[in-house]
Amino acid sequence: MPDYRIKHITRYSYPSPVIDSANQLMLFPLDDEQQEVKKHDLIISHQPATEVFTDYFGNKVGIFSIVKPHTELTIESVIEVIVKETQLPSDNTSPETQWDNLAQVREQFPYMDFMLQESCEAHDEIAGVVTAIVNANAGPFASARSMSAYVYEHFEYKKGITSVETKVDEIWQLKAGVCQDFAHVLLVMLRIAGIPARYVSGYICPKNHELRGEGATHAWVEAFIPFHGWTGFDPTNNCIAGDRHVRLAVGRSFTDCTPVKGTYKGSSEHTLEVSVVIENGAPKTDDKESTPVFSYHVHNPGVTDNSYRRFMEMQQQQ
Repeated sequence: MPDYRIKHITRYSYPSPVIDSANQLMLFPLDDEQQEVKKHDLIISHQPATEVFTDYFGNKVGIFSIVKPHTELTIESVIEVIVKETQLPSDNTSPETQWDNLAQVREQFPYMDFMLQESCEAHDEIAGVVTAIVNANAGPFASARSMSAYVYEHFEYKKGITSVETKVDEIWQLKAGVCQDFAHVLLVMLRIAGIPARYVSGYICPKNHELRGEGATHAWVEAFIPFHGWTGFDPTNNCIAGDRHVRLAVGRSFTDCTPVKGTYKGSSEHTLEVSVVIENGAPKTDDKESTPVFSYHVHNPGVTDNSYRRFMEMQQQQ
């Protein structure tokens, strides 16, 4: 069972002092039968008190506020976690029995929340693709795997052409994006097929540098497989989520799992830098902060200071 140490640093810089910064964090790794959290340290500049609660989907969420003026906000999360080997569904039940079971459970709590479809103009076109892929003689697991493979094969992994706000219609037209976009499309396809599906936020840990999104924040999808439970599918890499996938949060979409988001009063101009360092095993003695894996600068569009501005963290999961 791999043992990982992950340091995730988020830094906001402002050209002039801002005040009344209120923030929400979803940087607490899930602690369940799939992964064991050995340690988690959260270090926030200005040392605000952080209140932690569990949300509707079972994720730990932290909230804090900084009232006094400041020109920088740094959030450092350091976790040590053990990820267990993935157990794949068995073939003990027939595909027909599995689909019949899904027809019942997807109308029940909590699975009904993961069947909600967003409105999109490409729905009929996507549904046509799903119909061509899903075979009644294949069970939900095989069908989900085929849909994940379709996204991997028909969408180009390309950074810089989408953002956290890009809708599925645009992604479908571009046929390109990063892990967040691949997950977004697969969610829509699985739900059209009648399979409850949820968005997963986390990290993918390096090994031989053969996977996209290694050493950075990552996103994939979990589908509910009858008589087995939630199973992770990573369409960015066309694989089953395994012991190199560390989960932070699950939800209906990215907005339920956003690592950091908040509001503040002050200039809309700011710079966001994110760095992630992932180690397998004991920490190195020369532990150094990495160069940012993501950097984003918002220019002031002529809005005066002290207007009330809301900014979702623009860290796009890779």
